[in-house]
Amino acid sequence: MTITVRDFRPDDAEAVVRVLREAIPPLLTTAEAQVWEREHTAAAARQRLLVAEMDGEVVGRCQTGLAHESPTPGNAYVNTYVRPDRRGRGAGTALVAAAEAYLREVGAERAYSWVLGDEDSLAYAGRHGYAARRPAHFLRLDLTASLPPLPEVPAGVELVDCTAFADDPRPVFELDAAVTADEPSDVGAELDDYAEWLVSTWGHPCQSRELATLALVDGRPVAFSAVVTDGVSRMSSAMTGTLREYRGRGLASLAKTATLHKARAAGLREAFTGNDAENAPMLAVNRKFGYEICATEVRHVRELG
Repeated sequence: MTITVRDFRPDDAEAVVRVLREAIPPLLTTAEAQVWEREHTAAAARQRLLVAEMDGEVVGRCQTGLAHESPTPGNAYVNTYVRPDRRGRGAGTALVAAAEAYLREVGAERAYSWVLGDEDSLAYAGRHGYAARRPAHFLRLDLTASLPPLPEVPAGVELVDCTAFADDPRPVFELDAAVTADEPSDVGAELDDYAEWLVSTWGHPCQSRELATLALVDGRPVAFSAVVTDGVSRMSSAMTGTLREYRGRGLASLAKTATLHKARAAGLREAFTGNDAENAPMLAVNRKFGYEICATEVRHVRELG
């Protein structure tokens, strides 16, 4: 048995998607997205996508780089997945070692990693020097079942697709940046590069501007529900939130309800979302929709000094 770690190539895309779907099924991606992300990730991230081959077959993937949007210098990430039928043979260890060596080269001080919440994965992370931080849940909703009815849209509020801002997406960017800054995280992110956001978020091949919903007040986006899809049967909430001064009016829930109804009408059958385990308001919103927890990951960190 020979294990080789190397950089991702476009012809690895289907094999990498298989790794991710088997290791963490709620994580939505496509072969097109894997190639696109390698080519369009911001240069400041210094990102590398590594694969592990076992006897010539791709069995693992590691995405690593600098958390360039974090307000804290030195933060980096190492997110590693191995096909369940190939675990315990050294592929994951080889990927993590290669990623950590690379991060030290580019000046990272600490590596954050999402680790599957099962007992074996958590024990593995601990043995490799990673300390557990905060958990997060993946939730699943069956779109073929009943959905809550779309509430009456309040006076002064208008619901539109993101396509309404196709000519000038900056107001959507400003909303996304404000909501992202308030999202619970031990790494944090500040979206301050509009040109990068246009490429990495607005232009992502899985992003669906038709299914995404904005709530407008006086023509200004104040709440939204963004969506990515696999183009076949599954969708995932990319971000849902409301500007601080408009919270408490149910606008995020309203936008998400509209998005789910549009997704079902478009023929999608499953909806996924992710929540920080301490984000009680969004967990409560998602429970009302009928989402159920289907997987858990725990953020870990390791100092690289």
